[in-house]
Amino acid sequence: MIYLDSAATTFQKPRCVKSAMVRALTTCSSPGRGGHKYAMNAAEELYRCRERASQLFNVPDVERVAVTFNATHGLNIAIRSLVRPGDRVVISGFEHNSVVRPLHALHADVAVAGSPLFDREAALRAFGAALTRDTQCAVVNHVSNVFGFALPVYEIAALCRERGVPLIVDASQSAGVLDVDYQKLGADFIAMPGHKGLYGPQGTGLLLVSGEAAPLLYGGSGSDSINPDMPPYLPDRLEAGTHNMPGVAGLSAGIGFVLETGVERIAAQERRLTRRLAAGLSKIRGARVFASEDPDTQTGVLSFTLDAIGAEETGERLGAMGFAVRAGLHCSPLAHKTVGTLKTGTVRVSPSYFNTPAEIDAFLNAVNTLARGLK
Repeated sequence: MIYLDSAATTFQKPRCVKSAMVRALTTCSSPGRGGHKYAMNAAEELYRCRERASQLFNVPDVERVAVTFNATHGLNIAIRSLVRPGDRVVISGFEHNSVVRPLHALHADVAVAGSPLFDREAALRAFGAALTRDTQCAVVNHVSNVFGFALPVYEIAALCRERGVPLIVDASQSAGVLDVDYQKLGADFIAMPGHKGLYGPQGTGLLLVSGEAAPLLYGGSGSDSINPDMPPYLPDRLEAGTHNMPGVAGLSAGIGFVLETGVERIAAQERRLTRRLAAGLSKIRGARVFASEDPDTQTGVLSFTLDAIGAEETGERLGAMGFAVRAGLHCSPLAHKTVGTLKTGTVRVSPSYFNTPAEIDAFLNAVNTLARGLK
């Protein structure tokens, strides 16, 4: 199986991730739950993960790196901390359901700053027009999980600061692939999963916290146990319950791999593969390819459709031929509505640093076979 579904989960992990997880299973218990060596090993492993994340994302205080179950968990914390029922919230036209659904549950007054695909200037203008005086919060997806569109997140963040609007950044598709600078962004929250560009396991994530944070879960924290409320300080305030220590160890190792390899090198490899994909797909009869001519506006995520075969069927056939991709709406109906693919969905191809040009060429041959009706 050639795996090209890294926008969902990076299946190909650095070897150090597995090693770290296995080691944690035999050396770590629960951090903050004892003074014995296994508890202390866990505390040190957890702190190491925060330190590495602080280095990668330019966070001056490790306490502001909270460990979560995934980006959805982090986004729910962020949204519940900043948004009250009926608040006006501005979002991009490319948000994931992990943003749209929590806002819907709060009955927020959502304003979509819609803009054409791969048009960063239009996206910035749309946010400029939407950020009115009665806006209580803004949420922006750094990179679309459907189309790989890298929005002008730093410019949008500057607009929010000028107008005093709290900002939440969804870095699910950018962490580990693009520059995500906590201090430069100045966002109140930056949420990300561990299992995508950070090469960690599923069930892990990070929330970088700048503003006031409200707990989403309540329970044991290993600290301030006499207090009936959650501890008032970070990160304990947001980390109720026992940590997933094998997951934390794997995430820490994945972040270490990104630091050692370099975000720029990883991004360059993914973009080379994506450009190869786009060039090859554009030559296939009946293929509609959603690709940018400007490499700075698209990461290693690309969508396409075939005229003769629906997206879901295309994905199923490619799976039977030995290629792992994702087809449908990708939990982001808003992005499809913005681009005009809500009725059809798309086939999403998302290579990782570990894929090769030969694998891309094999995939292109398979799509060409499908398009010609030979399979």
